[in-house]
Amino acid sequence: MQLKANQSLLGGILAFIIATSCCWLPALAIMLGGASGLMAFSQGLEKFSRFFMIIGGGFLIYGGYQFYKKKSSNTPILESTITCPNCGFSKTETMPTNACQFFYECQNCKTLLKPKEGDCCVYCSFGTVKCPPIQLGEDCC
Repeated sequence: MQLKANQSLLGGILAFIIATSCCWLPALAIMLGGASGLMAFSQGLEKFSRFFMIIGGGFLIYGGYQFYKKKSSNTPILESTITCPNCGFSKTETMPTNACQFFYECQNCKTLLKPKEGDCCVYCSFGTVKCPPIQLGEDCC
């Protein structure tokens, strides 16, 4: 998916360069010695500049969306602090990525914690961070 984001950003930059060519291309042509044919070409593109600007903006927005959407959803947080509802003791634990943890024993009062109804594991019920599958938008166990 990263490739699509890079293509979108590249397409947006290219569309922006083409859309603004009516402004910078004549100046470039004058600096290079005149090139009247190049100036005529850039003036012909001027009537399409709004279209190119809209397309370029769309590509930039879509590329940014793809980049940040995938970046944030690919790396789940693996540490969660579990707080015992019985005694209030808290401990930071590393969550498993290959299985759900259905039981957890409080180290302070030895209460055996089970997930609340509707939750898939003890991290979803008593942790500060939901389990990795839930973070990734997947079904848990």
